[in-house]
Parts: sequence; structure tokens; C-alpha cells
Amino acid sequence: MGNLCSLFAPPKPIKKRRPITKRQPSVPRSSSGPRNRIRSSSTRDNKFEDTILFGQQNSGDAGSLPFDRSASQRYPVSGSKKNQLPRSSSTRSRSSTDPLLQPHQFLSKGIKLDDLETNHFILIHGGGFGAWCWYKTIALLEEDGFKVTAIDLAGCGINSFNINSIASLSQYVKPLTNVLEKLPTGEKVILVGHDFGGACTSYAMELFPSKISKAVFLAAAMLTNGQSTLDMFSLQAGQNDLMREAQIFIYTNGNEHTPTAIDLEKSLLKDLLFNQSPSKDVALASVSMRSIPFAPVLEKLSLSDSNYGSVRRYYIETLEDNAIPVTLQENMINSSPPEKVYRLKGADHAPFFSKPQALHKFLLEIARIKDSHR
Repeated sequence: MGNLCSLFAPPKPIKKRRPITKRQPSVPRSSSGPRNRIRSSSTRDNKFEDTILFGQQNSGDAGSLPFDRSASQRYPVSGSKKNQLPRSSSTRSRSSTDPLLQPHQFLSKGIKLDDLETNHFILIHGGGFGAWCWYKTIALLEEDGFKVTAIDLAGCGINSFNINSIASLSQYVKPLTNVLEKLPTGEKVILVGHDFGGACTSYAMELFPSKISKAVFLAAAMLTNGQSTLDMFSLQAGQNDLMREAQIFIYTNGNEHTPTAIDLEKSLLKDLLFNQSPSKDVALASVSMRSIPFAPVLEKLSLSDSNYGSVRRYYIETLEDNAIPVTLQENMINSSPPEKVYRLKGADHAPFFSKPQALHKFLLEIARIKDSHR
């Protein structure tokens, strides 16, 4: 989930408090101890409760450290508008129906799928989501003749893995790497990563650069070498009270240990994630979202210029996003500039719900970009 948490604070004396205990059917109780759920708040006694999103840093100047820019910077940005990244915007008025493209408009323009480097999209959901969130995007792409694979990462959607036992990013993204490993020799795909799925996308780019034609970061964590999702989101500590209020930390192994997962308060989902989305999609999400594994958020990525840096990157900004604010999206873009930036006006943190047609248009535009543009 976007803007998941902030840096750990140094240990504090622990006062006993009565934890809030709730049960969620989708996440079983661990044999190692009770599954305690503790809501984020501005005051707390447990040392791990200070790992909230955008919480105060008490461990030095870590929050003010500059980005370690990725060696993959092939498109530097200067202060001059003439040299800034190319950007494309959706300029329509806000509408839940999002009437932009008609089915098959892509093919009706005389564009042949066989002329593209690839006609295969792989969609990677964000934290707490699942493959189900892409249902509109899948339908639109398939109507235009594309092949679409939507991944359920470990413990998400219909994947039965226990979220609370996920100990690494590699374990979390195993369903994605399994698909990439099985691609026929010479076949390439376009990866689209949303939210925390951006970190998963970067991980896959480093492992399988020859199998990835392009990578699209959709309101996503676009990390630099040596950076974790935790590091990146901590740079805007203290600026997202809504996310902090929504978070509920899960301590399957006991409150004295690191949280194993994060839940989000369902009553706050609409304001946080779906403030521009149709009510039927909010209802779908409210019964489908699952916990977010905590360990992968802490993991620092190793991204090289020869692998990760060789894959063409694109970023799609969501301008009405309450989970990953535009300022943070811009921060990531400026720290490691992609080839091009697209802007979705009227899109919340779930553009596949709030602006499916505009998102579809941008994905088609990216698919059409030829090798010679590089």
C-alpha cells in the first residue's frame, strides 16, 4: 500500500497496554502466538508502533538524506522547461464513466499488434490489492487484442500463502518471477506495477531485463539502488495523517517483535484510496483487500545499470491521490527520471477504477513507442 510506514524509532521502555484484537478471516492465526492488531496513533508505548507511515524520526538525519540516484539515469531533468521530461496529461472533466476510448479504437487506427515489440501486458497489483483490481484494464486491453496476465502476489487475491509468514521480497514476488521464468525464449512483456507493485516491478527488471520490453510505474514506488520502500516513503514523514489513522499493525509473533503485516481500516478506504472511484468498485475493494506483508517493505533493492537500467521506464502520475501524494510521486521521478511521465487528472490512488479509459489510452501509447525512440 502506498506510503506504508516510516522509519523505526529507537527502542523505548514498553508499558503494558491492552492491544486491540480483531480477527480477519483471510489471515489465519499463527501457531507462534496471537495475532494482535494495533491501530496507528499519535501517541504509543510499543516501540514498533512508532513505525507508522510518515511517523517522527528519532534516529538522526536519515529522513533528510538525499536519494542515491540510480545509474540508470539516461534522461536528466534540468530547471529549463525545454529540457524537462516529456509529459502527457489527461484533460477530461472528472467522470466515473470515464468516456475516452471506444473498444477497438487502437486497432481501428490501422496499428497492427504484430508490429509492436510485444502485445503482452503483465499487471502487478499494489499492497493489499490483488489481480481482481485490474478487471477493467484487462477487459479493455483484451478488446484491443492484447494478451494480459494479472498476477496475484503471495498471500494476495486468491493466492493462499500466509501473509504473516512472508519474510522477503523474493518470497512475495514469487508468482511474478515464476511467470517471467516460463516465458518462451525471445518473448518480451510490458510490466505495469501499481503502488508497492512498483518495487516488485523493479525487482523483476533486475532479474529478467531481457524479457521486459518496458516497465510502467502507476502511482508506484519507483526506487533507486540501495533504497527500500520504507526509505522512500519516510522522506515525507508527518504529511499523511489519513494513512496513519487508517493503519492497523499486525503482530502475529507478539508485540515485542517486528510487525508481520499491516491492515487498513475499512471505513477509511474510500477517502484514502478511492476518493474518485465508483461506489461499486469501492464495495468490491472493501470485501477483497487483504493484509500487506511488512518484511518486503523493509528490503533494500540492488539495482544495476546493466540490468534494471537497461529497461525503458515510464511513470503515470495520479493527481488526486491521497495515498501517494503527487509531491512524493514527483520526488521519485526527479530522483531517477523515467523516459516519459504521464499525468492522469481526476485519478485517485486506484486509476484502474477511477480513470480506466484514460489509463488504457496511456498504456496503448506506451505499447506503441518504438525501439528507435531509445
